[in-house]
Amino acid sequence: MGRITLDKVTKSFGDVNVIPPLDLTIEDGEFVVFVGPSGCGKSTLLRLIAGLEDVSSGEIRIDGTDATNLPPAKRGLAMVFQSYALYPHMSVRKNIAFPLKMAGLSQQEQDDRVNRAAEVLNLKDYIDRRPGQLSGGQRQRVAIGRAIVREPSAFLFDEPLSNLDAALRVGMRLEISELHNRLETTMIYVTHDQVEAMTMADKIVVLRAGNIEQVGSPLELYRTPRNLFVAGFIGSPKMNLIGGAEAQKHGATTIGIRPEHITASTESGEWTGTVGVAEHLGSDTFFHVHVEGWKEPITVRVDGELSLRHGDKVMLTPQAERIHKFDANGLRVE
Repeated sequence: MGRITLDKVTKSFGDVNVIPPLDLTIEDGEFVVFVGPSGCGKSTLLRLIAGLEDVSSGEIRIDGTDATNLPPAKRGLAMVFQSYALYPHMSVRKNIAFPLKMAGLSQQEQDDRVNRAAEVLNLKDYIDRRPGQLSGGQRQRVAIGRAIVREPSAFLFDEPLSNLDAALRVGMRLEISELHNRLETTMIYVTHDQVEAMTMADKIVVLRAGNIEQVGSPLELYRTPRNLFVAGFIGSPKMNLIGGAEAQKHGATTIGIRPEHITASTESGEWTGTVGVAEHLGSDTFFHVHVEGWKEPITVRVDGELSLRHGDKVMLTPQAERIHKFDANGLRVE
């Protein structure tokens, strides 16, 4: 059980309205990611759900029960922080068991739950070490283990991978996704990294200035962004957004085309450009191309075997069925 409903929830700090009236339902067992730029309100929203911040108005329901004014300990949720928040003088075993000890569980029950969590998170070999003897990824697993043993109705993750290097982030993304598959428990995950959102989520909530810009599966947001903000935020590299006469040809104020939906050739094409920067990544190459008459360069993703250098001429052809159209208000036009 882990269905969470936000009904016209708002949050203000003094005269500053951080979260305007917001409605959202997170179904039991879903992996939901809150994503958006810094300052968009995603961490504040998570803290409202956790009970670490008081709502200014509206209602939060957990499994149908009004939890708006319940203290964090009564909400049946477990939060994993960016900073791990481990006790440096305690072993892994004692760190994981700490919330159980505070809850007054028997030693046998503490041991059983800790052992199960250590098994799930591959921590058995480190169970008697202290946090200072662990890598960043291992410390993050201990923090997750401390959440697991509470057997919550939902897990709340606040940018848990931002302190890890790139390789560890990839590994921990997989571990958290696999954990969700095993536990089948609701997870709400906050990140500014849209790659994390795309690879982990069942459902993504895109936020800007406290407002929900779009809710949907990763592929829904990738294929049919509702507005220019979502179009430019979701996808890596980001979508090319083109205005002016080229957009007007398509009956739009702005058109969007993703780098992977443009064909590059040295022989023929719809647009003529000059290669500025070429980023060779092995299997893929990203060309940043200056098209004649356009203000901004566009990014093209091609097979890594295509060899072009700075200053080379290149012909580009967008896939017509992949062109996104937006009106003067930045809204999608079908």
